[in-house]
Amino acid sequence: MRDRFPLLWLALHRRRRMLTALVLGMAVFELLIVVIAGTVPHGRMFGGDGGGRTPPSAFKAFSGSTGSVSIGSYPGLVGAGLTHPFWIALQVTAIASLSAAAVAADVESGTIELVVVRPVSRARLLAERTAAPVLAALALNAVATLTVAAGVALSPDMHHDVPLRGVFIAGLLGWALTLCLLGPALAVSAAARRRAHVLGAAIALGAVGFALNFVALAWSKAGPLRYASPFHYYTPGDILAHPTVPWGSLSVLCGVGVAGIAAAFAVLLRRDLAP
Repeated sequence: MRDRFPLLWLALHRRRRMLTALVLGMAVFELLIVVIAGTVPHGRMFGGDGGGRTPPSAFKAFSGSTGSVSIGSYPGLVGAGLTHPFWIALQVTAIASLSAAAVAADVESGTIELVVVRPVSRARLLAERTAAPVLAALALNAVATLTVAAGVALSPDMHHDVPLRGVFIAGLLGWALTLCLLGPALAVSAAARRRAHVLGAAIALGAVGFALNFVALAWSKAGPLRYASPFHYYTPGDILAHPTVPWGSLSVLCGVGVAGIAAAFAVLLRRDLAP
C-alpha cells in the first residue's frame, strides 16, 4: 500500500497515535455501555416499555429513535451508546482531523504546491486523502459494532430483545452517518485556506446537527427542522428493535456524503492553490 497509495498511507501514518486512541476509546466506551445496559432490569429505567413514567420526547434523540423505542428498553439503552455525544465526538475528531489535512492544512502551511506536482495530480491527492477518513470512520464503526455484538451475544436477556442482525445494520447506518458528515467537511477543506475552517465545519455539522434533532423532538413546533439534521436519519435504537435496513435513510446519508465529496473534487480542480 505504501508504494501504490503513498498519500493515503502517509495520512494514516501521521495520525496513527490519534487513530489508535480513538479506536481503543470507542471499544472501551461501547463495552461500558453494554455492561451498564445489562445491569439495568428490563423495562425499569423511566418505566421502559411497561407502565409508569415514560421519558420526555427529547430523550428519543439519545437512543436514536423516532419514537417507537423507549430509552428504558434494551434496544434504547444499547442505541444510546451508538448515538451518545461521546460516540459523536470520537467520530467527529477523526473526520475533522483527516479532512483538514486533505487540502486546507497544506494550503495554510504553503506546501500544497510542493505536493500537487506531476505525477501527483489534484484528483489523486484528494482521492487518497479522502480514502483516509473513510477508512478511519469504517474502523471506528466496525469496532463499535463488533464490541456491541459481542456484548449482546453474551447476554441472553439482551440478545432476546436485540437481534445481532440489528446491531450490524445499525453499524452500517453509523458508517453512512459519518460519510454524511465527512462529505461536506472535505468540500470545505477543498475550498478553505485554513484548517480551522474545516475543524469548525466538522464540529458544527456534528454538534449542531445533533442539537437540531434534539430540539425538533423536544418541541413539536420545531418538528419539521428534524429533516435538516443527519441524526434524524440515523436511528440505531429503532433498528436494534426492528432489524430492517432503512433504505431511505441510508440513501439520504450516503447521498449527502457522496455529493460533498463530488463537490470537493469540483472545487479543488478549479481553485487557485497559491498561498
